[in-house]
Amino acid sequence: MITLRNVCDLEGKKGTHTLFSKEHIDIDATGLTVMPALIDAHVHFRTPGMEHKENWISAARAALYGGITTVFDMPNTIPPTISIERIVEKKALIDKQIQESGVPLRYYLYLGADKAHLDEIKKAKDHVIGIKVFMGSSTGGLVMDDAVSLRKVFSLAADYDLIVSVHAEDEKLIEKRKKQYARERNPRVHSLIRSREGACMATKQAIDLARTYKTRLFLLHIGTKEELQLILQAKEEGLSVYAETTPHHLFLTEDAYDIWGTKVQMNPPLRQKEDCEALWQAIGDGIIDSIGSDHAPHTQEEKDQPYGKAPSGIPGVETTLPLLLHAHHEGRISLQKVVCLMKENLEKIFRLPPSDDVLLVDLNKKRQVEKHKLHTKCGWSPYEGQILQGVLSYVIAQGKIYDIR
Repeated sequence: MITLRNVCDLEGKKGTHTLFSKEHIDIDATGLTVMPALIDAHVHFRTPGMEHKENWISAARAALYGGITTVFDMPNTIPPTISIERIVEKKALIDKQIQESGVPLRYYLYLGADKAHLDEIKKAKDHVIGIKVFMGSSTGGLVMDDAVSLRKVFSLAADYDLIVSVHAEDEKLIEKRKKQYARERNPRVHSLIRSREGACMATKQAIDLARTYKTRLFLLHIGTKEELQLILQAKEEGLSVYAETTPHHLFLTEDAYDIWGTKVQMNPPLRQKEDCEALWQAIGDGIIDSIGSDHAPHTQEEKDQPYGKAPSGIPGVETTLPLLLHAHHEGRISLQKVVCLMKENLEKIFRLPPSDDVLLVDLNKKRQVEKHKLHTKCGWSPYEGQILQGVLSYVIAQGKIYDIR
């Protein structure tokens, strides 16, 4: 048994907690708070094909240091994960790398929706967490931008009781605006090319499809106040529609382009301060169901390229919890809400078995984000230099204790 002495629970009450373990271990947890380990339901760990950016050895360690013990990995790899054969191949690679990492990381995989491989949905239905649909292009070549294919995916997902997770941006509008701003090289133009109008158009289309086919829908990385209104209406209607936002849409605005340039170029892009405020309000109101890091690492050299050449995406699996702990310190979010957004809701939405992994955090300690101390292979963060209050001290995962102070 693992006995935690003098530990506080989420409500600040001191006591002794006993956890399952194969042997008896006693930890003096004076001054620490115990909370469940978290799920990051949106990561791009880059295996196979882009291991120079990240792999499951480095990413598993980054997740551990971020208090994450379960992840959902996205399908836009090289080659993309669009068939049962590639699911099997990917799992074999991941299992080998996780074993090498020494981290007992739980994971689930998405099947990528591809127009030419829709018959793979039936074959893979028992092996994936859901179907990922890119309505707008992003890293990799997966994109579903025609109505016929989208209707087929939503219909098949409903038939097999699979959730559809959607990157909701309108591809045709993106291409139109790329031409309109073709000569612009200021990274701020990214938020104009991938406009809020395009996000709303795609979000509405996805909700309409969910309504028509009675499909469970998970809307990823929501960033605008207008999308929140569409999601609220869908929830009030009783549709099985759920919504995720990301740390960068909560903590960064378009002003970050002036500091970080293409480093903070991501899809969908950064928005305005009023959108951040609307997202925080939506968290409180229960419109937002989860926070996922959208951990999408690229090397510093790749991100330092000028706009038009630099890829989209930022790392985040290791910094999500510290950012939220700091937000808790500032009174913006309760620890109970963090657990709800990054564990309890996801277990319900995705019908996961409950995990007994736990974290011990020091809410009084501060730590600066320093890139040389990060465990992601890409080795940088847009939160570099920030001093955050709330530090993870221990992770207890699958009966193993990790001291990460």
